[in-house]
Amino acid sequence: MTELQRRPTLMDVAEAAGVSRALVSIVMRGAPGAAESTRQRVLEAARQLGYRADSRARLLRSSRTKLLGLIFSTSHPFHAEIVDAAYAEASARGYEIALSAVANGRPEARAIETLLDVGAEALIIIAPTLSVDDLALHARQVPVVSLLRDNVGDLVDSVSSDDDAGIAIAVDHLVGLGHRRIVHVDGGAAVSSDRRRETYRSEMIRHGLQAVVVPGGPGEEDGMGAGRILQANLPTAVIAFNDRSALGIMESFRAAGISIPADVSVLGYDDSHFAKLSFVQLSSVSQDAPLLAAAAVGRAVDRIEGEKLPGSVVRTPHLVLRKTTARAPAETRTS
Repeated sequence: MTELQRRPTLMDVAEAAGVSRALVSIVMRGAPGAAESTRQRVLEAARQLGYRADSRARLLRSSRTKLLGLIFSTSHPFHAEIVDAAYAEASARGYEIALSAVANGRPEARAIETLLDVGAEALIIIAPTLSVDDLALHARQVPVVSLLRDNVGDLVDSVSSDDDAGIAIAVDHLVGLGHRRIVHVDGGAAVSSDRRRETYRSEMIRHGLQAVVVPGGPGEEDGMGAGRILQANLPTAVIAFNDRSALGIMESFRAAGISIPADVSVLGYDDSHFAKLSFVQLSSVSQDAPLLAAAAVGRAVDRIEGEKLPGSVVRTPHLVLRKTTARAPAETRTS
């Protein structure tokens, strides 16, 4: 089929009108949420392109598919653990999961559009990066549940872990082991990074200690870079943004001959499968992936089956101790 023969799509109309695909969908369905000027611009673009709604897709959307769309990132292994748990919960509720990945060259908006096109009755988005306004546009089409991010506006459900409590648990644990020079390696621009960073600072102040934040990120390479920075003025304990960052920090330390936890304790976040490996045994703050997944699926199904208003679920994390945290070296403790 040539370009001239190809049937115009919603995305073609969106590009011609200079708006999002979600907004075009709202206009074509006659649903509220678009300004009149925008509506007219979209309709005119559709007319000029010769766009016609796909009756097969409309039929699919008008019938029950029992599909929950789940958007995850291929760059975050913790997301895969949530996906695994979501399948079991969805099956127990009589639903199936349709996956759509956010990957290099495949943005979140495209991942969402794919699921809407196959008739997903609700969307569960793990750590969404879209704006509140963009999330609201999708929530006017189907129920949307944000997982791991709670600042998503009034139209979107959220299921999250209490980052304030998680970081407080981490700091309290290390202080209880006699650590006073505790550094936080943050997650850069990752979802939840700002919240964890600020909570770390306030918790250190609460304990009368100096807060030191080293820029990092969500990956192993980010952790390795932060670890090299830390070696110049080694703390006695490090709280990493997540387990992957913690693994990078540990590798950097070990390459430099720094012993964990004899010289420095390292504490991760997520309690991912990496943390549990026999040769890692990383102490970590657990977000309970199965419980988060169950809560997110539950919110999605409840909205589909009649609950009218979006809601918020916040779960409290807990500490899982393994072999990377220990009492501070005796010469660094204070009474």
